[in-house]
Amino acid sequence: MRMWTIWLLVFVLVGPVFGSPTVGSSEVQFVVVQKWLIDDGFDSKWIQSLYTRPNVKFDTASARSYFRHREATLDYDQFTSDRSIEAARRYMDTHTQALHYTESVYGVDREIITAILLVETRLGTYTGKRSIFNTLSTLSALRDPSTRDAFWEEMPKTPRLNRDKYRKWAAGKSSWAYRELKAFLKYASKQGMDPTEIYGSYAGALGIAQFIPSSIVVYARDGNEDGKVNLFHHEDAIASVGSYLKRNGWRPGIDRKKASKVIYRYNHSEYYVNTILKISDILTQM
Repeated sequence: MRMWTIWLLVFVLVGPVFGSPTVGSSEVQFVVVQKWLIDDGFDSKWIQSLYTRPNVKFDTASARSYFRHREATLDYDQFTSDRSIEAARRYMDTHTQALHYTESVYGVDREIITAILLVETRLGTYTGKRSIFNTLSTLSALRDPSTRDAFWEEMPKTPRLNRDKYRKWAAGKSSWAYRELKAFLKYASKQGMDPTEIYGSYAGALGIAQFIPSSIVVYARDGNEDGKVNLFHHEDAIASVGSYLKRNGWRPGIDRKKASKVIYRYNHSEYYVNTILKISDILTQM
């Protein structure tokens, strides 16, 4: 059965709550997600208005990216090239005040913070082009068994992925995505941002520091003291990285073994941890 047919069936069952959108529209595709959000206390008019925006769509490509991504294939050596290190050095010079402030408040070395921002978004020059709202809504929709099965039919089949593995992955990932979607909407509403106009990675991370929404709620800080937390602002991103690392165990003078464990909490990859430490070592020696 084609995916749009499943969505139409879901709409027939629960659609009267939301009116009568046309077949194939985003409102039909996400009707179950809208119901969940409203049931969880979000304003019904706001939620319905978001899902009728022309830029809101079921983002199959982002969901598929999870099956193509392989951490070991990422080229981490690019971040220790002369060009990258020089860019990091200039960044530290440009944002010396924010780095100094964060270092004094949170006790996190400026070289570590700079290294993380370099690897995450090339120091804010590439923060991602995926709609966070579309990505999290799409993955959240997989909580619905009919949508989950329909998406499987649309997936390109590979030897390493069978239906049982897919169902197990989709069940866990969709529950995670729905929690992140709720955190994202709360964050956007509190900061006066349009959630449909915020872009980031296929994994739902956003801003210069690439925080997932639930991490923003807990760790993000207003580094430039303008009354808002905007991780697309360098001062906020820098302070938020410092806040995250401190809350997860970073201390001034921390030894390398403990530092590795803290950085691993930021990104669960040994490749990532080793690269961050290597960049920091190079910057410290300059």
